[in-house]
Amino acid sequence: MATIDVYNLSGAKAGTMELAEEVFGAVNEDLLWEAITHYRASARAGTHATKNRGSVSGSGKKLWKQKGTGRARIGSIRSPLWRHGGTVHGPQPRSYDYAFPKKKLLGALRSALAAKFADGKLLVVTSFEVKEPKTKLFREALGKLKVEGTTLLVDISTAENKNLELSSRNIDGLELVRANEVHPYHIMRYTHVVFAQPALEKLQDALRKTSSNRRHEAEPVEEKKKKPARRLGKTKTKAEVA
Repeated sequence: MATIDVYNLSGAKAGTMELAEEVFGAVNEDLLWEAITHYRASARAGTHATKNRGSVSGSGKKLWKQKGTGRARIGSIRSPLWRHGGTVHGPQPRSYDYAFPKKKLLGALRSALAAKFADGKLLVVTSFEVKEPKTKLFREALGKLKVEGTTLLVDISTAENKNLELSSRNIDGLELVRANEVHPYHIMRYTHVVFAQPALEKLQDALRKTSSNRRHEAEPVEEKKKKPARRLGKTKTKAEVA
């Protein structure tokens, strides 16, 4: 079983934490791609729209009579064949979201955590105890942890730790999420991921319970008794039967 060092906000080592093999054991890149694609699709606004011939301005009066003019027949100035006419088969507002199985999402979350751990970009701290809501002090704490670039902070609860939210919201390239709201897209988007130890323990326990790598003993299957083969005899005639 792998272990990871746990630090405090001063940058000093405070202990170690065991990582479950079911969660941090393997990376499924295809599953990660599916989960991130689904997240980005569901985040699309889908507000694009074009005007059809019923939406553009213009009269619906027939411009000239059907026959006798020598010109092509036309019914309306809003025809798609004309300039400033309506658009045919243009995009309309819609949702790009689609169903995604929960088991696949949890599997992608395990793969994302395993990928960050393998790259050495996963960091665990004892807790995010911030005494004052000061951005400068929290930036110094991240510097002691040697966290550079974009960073994702995962805490057990963001509502209770108000000082952490106020201290981190003005730092560019940093996002704070709760452990039960973290998504594979969040983990793969940022360079570093910093977990509070209680948050990682809670998330690891939940992912371990839903892991499909547990081995189940196969129940013995009783063999069905084969019926004896039916013998094909000579067909008796009506005289022999009588």
